[in-house]
Parts: sequence; C-alpha cells; structure tokens
Amino acid sequence: MAARRKSSSITAKPPQISEPNEAPKPKASSADDPPLRPPKLGLIVPLSALFFIPFFGFLYFYYDVEPSLRRSIAINAAMSLAGFVVVVRMIPVAAKYVSRRSLFGYDINKKGTPQGSIKVPESLGIVIGIVYLVIAIVFQHFNFTSDSNWLVEYNAALASICFMLLLGFVDDVLDIPWRIKLVLPSFAALPLLMAYAGHTAIIIPKPLIPYVGVAVLDLGWIYKLYMGLLAVFCTNAINIHAGLNGLEVGQTVVISAAILIHNLMQIGASGDPEYQQAHAFSIYLVQPLLTTSLALLSFNWYPSSVFVGDTYTYFAGMAMAVVGILGHFSETLLLFFLPQVLNFLYSCPQLFKIIPCPRHRLPRFDPQTGLLTGTKDGTLVNLFLRLFGRCTEKSLCIRLLVFQALSCVLCFWLRYVLAGWYK
Repeated sequence: MAARRKSSSITAKPPQISEPNEAPKPKASSADDPPLRPPKLGLIVPLSALFFIPFFGFLYFYYDVEPSLRRSIAINAAMSLAGFVVVVRMIPVAAKYVSRRSLFGYDINKKGTPQGSIKVPESLGIVIGIVYLVIAIVFQHFNFTSDSNWLVEYNAALASICFMLLLGFVDDVLDIPWRIKLVLPSFAALPLLMAYAGHTAIIIPKPLIPYVGVAVLDLGWIYKLYMGLLAVFCTNAINIHAGLNGLEVGQTVVISAAILIHNLMQIGASGDPEYQQAHAFSIYLVQPLLTTSLALLSFNWYPSSVFVGDTYTYFAGMAMAVVGILGHFSETLLLFFLPQVLNFLYSCPQLFKIIPCPRHRLPRFDPQTGLLTGTKDGTLVNLFLRLFGRCTEKSLCIRLLVFQALSCVLCFWLRYVLAGWYK
C-alpha cells in the first residue's frame, strides 16, 4: 500500500442536453496530461552494475558451474536486461492511460506542499507484471524441452503469479477490504499447490533428532498447507510494510538480490545436478523480477513519479514465495523476510482489530520542516521514527532498506555459523 490518497474514479454529473447546432467539444489530447518526471537512471544503473558485475564474475570465474547451466542463466539475464529497458520505456506511456481512467492518487506524506497536490499515476505495477510474465514465458523456448520435468511446475508458478497480479489490480480498482485481502493469495497459490510434485519431507535439526526419533519427517499434506500459508504471508507482508516512496520496490530489490546470491552459492557448493537445477530454476524467476523492479524503482524512488499499487506488492510477494517454495529454501526466505515478519507481528493487534486500525497507518508529515513524526500505529515505519527521531521520507526509506539488507546479511551469517551443527 503506497502513501497516497486515492481519487474517486466515478464522478456524478447531471445529465446535459446539447443544443442541435452546438459544435462538438474537442477531446483532451495527450498534451493535457502532466509530464512524468524522468527516471532516476543515474542512481539505479550504477547500483545495478555494482551488484551484477560481481555476481557474474563469481558465476563465470569463481564457481565451477556446468556450461549448459551457465548458458541458461546468461540467456535469462540478457532477457531480463531487455525487460529493464522495456519497462523504462513503457511506464510513461502506461502512466498516461491510467491517469485518464482516474487511477491516480495524492502523496499523503507531502500533504500541504506543492508536491502533495500533484496527481500521481497509480497501479503501475501492472506494467512490471506483464513484462515479467512475457520474459518468463519466452524463456521456456531456450531452456525447457516438451518432456522437461520442471515444465509443469514452472508454468504452475507463472499461473500463480499471473493470478495474483490480476487480483492485485482488481484490489487497486475496487479497493477490497483487508479481511478479504488476507484470503486472496490462498486462491492464487492453488495452481502451484496442485502441480507441486516435489518432496513433502523436512530435515529435522540435529539437536532435535533424539526427541523426534527420525532425521527426516514426511509431512504430506501439512507441507502443502505450509506452502499455501507462506504464499499468503509473503504477498501481504510486502503490502503492509509500505507507505514511503520507494519502500515497496526497494525491499523487493534487496530480497531478490539476496535470493540470487543464495542460489549462486548453493549451485557452486553442490555437485548434485537436481539440487543445482532447483536453484537455477529459482534464478530464472528472480532475475527478471529484480531487473524489472529496478526499472520501476527509477520512477518510484523519492520523489515518486508513479505509485506501484497493490498490483505490484501482491505480484512481487507471490513471485518470491514461488521462488522459495520451488527452490526448496523456504526457511532461508523467511529469514530474508525478517523485517516483514517483525512488521507483521507488530501490526497484528491492529490488523485483527484488537485495537483501532486507521485506513492509512502513516507517520505525520510537517509541511513546514518536511520531516515525518512517528505515530502510535504498529508499523516498522512509525517504530523507526519513534526510536531514531524525526527525519525526511527519503532518509527513513534508506534506513529501512539498510535494515533489510542487514537482515539478509544476518541470514547468510546464520547459515554459515549453523552449517553442520543445525542440519
């Protein structure tokens, strides 16, 4: 949920009777639409290079990866880069169309300033979702054969992501109540759960084996229930940890980068072809998510030119949930989601109506100083302001994204320290 106040998409007008000789009024041209601020490519491109150059350096020169696997990852990366360019070109065009259909909002965190009265195009996550799905579908031609064991699960994953993209856009248009939002991802996850043919067993941590009695425990249908709950959590977790320019997309970028690093490390450390393929499968779905999100971030970073809408938050959450489920690293994924877990637990009293929950649980903005002040609402955004003091929206977003990155670093450290002892 972005920091915005939605406009009414339907305005009641009295019926008008035109005179017989009245000349037809000219239609509004595209010149009447407010110009969109250019993308912040000077910030996004260097940051992208700072990540991808070492990533492919490790892929080609450090880890011993099979040439065929390396080739597939490179093809996927090239298509993802093309997706970045397409998104940068498409967002200004799509912004005009959604604005004409009254899909725009006003930035609440800038209320009382000239920027707070600007109409900001809404639901631009639909562009990211469409480009992402096209890349993922076309990539099948280069990597999968008609008898591939992974093809069914791959298409089921795309069906779940597509379903969630649609439901997110419906939410942006119809403004669905919260109690229904919590249920929507469970329906979107059905294609994936029905097509899932992987294992349903878990490895018991070594310290608990004497108490459980077995080293491997088959959970059966309980494991699929867990996968459905993970999809519900991931989609809503991104959606409720929001409210600042760049926060929704920024956290997705950080988590996606951590997932890519984790997959590459697991491929390099394992000699099991099936295990490597599972993590390569994850890379195929995360790379286009990362590059298209970076393109969106160039428009959504402070000051935001577009709002991503629930369309993007649901889509991104489902995409990462699918990656964690089919890549068989759901525990690691939850560690990457540590800030979102904390934010959800902190929000529970308001989400479940134990205490009053306002529509927008946002900090208070002072138009005189341009600083945000934390409220008593249960979100990490407000908690950071109460703990560390008032600051600008941009500074607060950077702090939260640094916290997200540190959580991912903590996850890697825990995996390193507990390796061999925990499992």
